[in-house]
Formats: sequence, structure tokens, C-alpha cells
Amino acid sequence: MDDFATRRGQHYGTVIIDCETGQPLDLLPGRNAETLSAWLLAHPGSEIICRDRAGSYADGARTGAPQAVQVADPFHLMQNLGTAVERCVRRHNACLKPPNADANGIVHLSFATPENTAKEMSPIEVRLRERHAIVHSLLDQGHGIREIARELHMGGNTVRRAARAETPEQMLNGRHQPRPSQLDPFKAHLDRRWAEGHTNAIYLHTELKELGYQGSYQIISDYLRSRRRQRIRVVGPAPPGVRQVTGWMMRHPDRLRNEDREQFVDILGRCPELAAAEQLVRSFAEILTARSGQHLKDWVIAAQAVDLPGLHTFAHGLQKDWDAVLQGLTTRWNSGPVEGRVNHIKMIKRQMFGRAKLPLLRKRVLLTAAANS
Repeated sequence: MDDFATRRGQHYGTVIIDCETGQPLDLLPGRNAETLSAWLLAHPGSEIICRDRAGSYADGARTGAPQAVQVADPFHLMQNLGTAVERCVRRHNACLKPPNADANGIVHLSFATPENTAKEMSPIEVRLRERHAIVHSLLDQGHGIREIARELHMGGNTVRRAARAETPEQMLNGRHQPRPSQLDPFKAHLDRRWAEGHTNAIYLHTELKELGYQGSYQIISDYLRSRRRQRIRVVGPAPPGVRQVTGWMMRHPDRLRNEDREQFVDILGRCPELAAAEQLVRSFAEILTARSGQHLKDWVIAAQAVDLPGLHTFAHGLQKDWDAVLQGLTTRWNSGPVEGRVNHIKMIKRQMFGRAKLPLLRKRVLLTAAANS
């Protein structure tokens, strides 16, 4: 048995099928215990009742067919576990942010100056080397060509040339040789003033003119550009959300993409609680896959021993429905056939163009199934 919507969010019904044949037996109004109990009393002889975790279905089955064995559907068990895991991840939401990000999720990238400072380079060579370093650093962060061009105020082709070059030398080609500059005698003074916090190029130009500098403001601006680019603040990739991390945790590790797996491992390394939750999810999945319900008691004890309130609630729910849960983890019965029947009901509803009142819907579902059998 399972519920289906006659009007989503407002009115629901219950579909009952034969577990062995998959054929629908009846459609009931509502999804309450009294309606189900009355139907089971009117149709005695049920031996196994496979249901979801809803308390109304459990009470109705217990009242209407006390002799029947109730089976909690494994899919709904994993679904309930996913809800509990999502609460755990939400509780540790701060662990999802990368360690080098600030409160707004902004990653500050610092670009080192060329290592070979002893060799004098022309402003053009310095600029090309700096451009190559910045572009490749942003590419490693996962940014695209257009985003880099927009952030650095460069042309798209300029960024592409830097991205294609594996080394700065491929951009230089030996054409740019250092030449004497009018700024050379004043570079030490500029470096000292920059270190002291004076970064206004216009003010520095005025100051150097008083010291005898005859060059233009642009030369000073070009010389200081590399230092300004070191202060660029780039918004890094957004950290994964709560639902995304929950999906990673509920999915088999072999089915994760490499980049997702790297982020997930990094998060688990920063948060011991989520690492413990991931281990519990893996062990529960093994119990469900191998139908080894005899290990469920040990799993519940392990879940209650960690500081994860979401999993405590899930474990308590298992204990309240213990017999049905054990049947779901040890027998072959499940609600897969009834889920397919719910999809069949949805198709018939669409064919009826909104005229799917329950009496007519019930007749069409039962007659369609009888004609196809």
C-alpha cells in the first residue's frame, strides 16, 4: 500500500496492490488508519503487508489485520535516513565552507612575484609574467576565461593567449629585453614608500618630481601594477550546499565524480561529526543491501553513541517500528511494485484532463489493470 495525490498538497488516497502479482486491489479515499483498517477487515486473509513508515498505515494494518506480518519498505528506510542526515549536515553547515574563505565566502588569492628578482626585467616582461601567473592561478581555482577577463579587465583573447602558454617564456619569445628606465634611480624609494602604506600613484609621482624625477606618471603606474594585482580579491567557487553534501553522503562513493569526491573528503576531514555520520550511512547501506537485519541493533547503539541528534531521532524511530524494520531488512518484500502503480495512476489522471474524481479514477485503474492482465 502507498498513498497518491488526487489533488497535490490537499487530497490524497491510498492504493492497495497484490504484492505477488502487482495488480491493484482497490483505491481508498484518504490515507488514515480507520479507512485502511475497515478495508482489511472486509477483506480478511492478508499475510504480509508492505508499507512505508507512516504511522497511520502501521496502526491501520495492526487493527485490521493483526495476524499479518508488517514489512517496512527498504526504500523508505533510506529516505528517512537521508532526512536525518540532512539535519546533521545542516547542524554543521559551517564545516562546508573552505578554510581560506571569509564570512562572505570570498577567497583571497595572493600572487607571488617572480622568483628571479636578481635579473632585471623590462616592464613588459614583468607584466607578461604577472599576467601568466594570475590567469593560471584563477584557472586552477575553476574560473572560466570570460570570468577571468571580466575580473581582471582584460580582453578575452589576451586571457586565452596566457591560458594556452604553459610557461611565461612562451609568451616572451625573447623579444622583450630590459632597457634602462628613468625610474631606475627611484625604484628603491618607491618600494620603501609602498611598504610604508603609501599606494597612491599620483601622490608618489608628485613626491618623485620633488626628488628630481623627470618621467611620466604612467611609468610609475606600470611599475606599481604588479603590487596592486597582488591585492585582487576574487570570489572563489561557492561551497557545496547542505542538500548537495547530503546527496554525496547518501550516494555510493564509486558513483561520485572526482571533483565531488575531493570536496567531500575535504569536508569530512574538517568535521569529525560528519565523518562519523558518513560511516554510519555506509554501514546501514551494507545492512540493507545484504539484508543482514541481525546487525541493526549494533548499528542503533553506534548511532546513539555519537553527537548527532538527527541520527538519534532516526534510531529512535527504528526502535518504535522494530519488527517491521527487521522484516524490511531481512526479507525480499518491498514497495517497488506499488510505486509503479502510483505512476500508472498519475498517467490516467493526466488522460482525464482534471476530471479524476476518486470513483471514476478507481474504476479506470482497476479496469485498465484487468484488461492488461
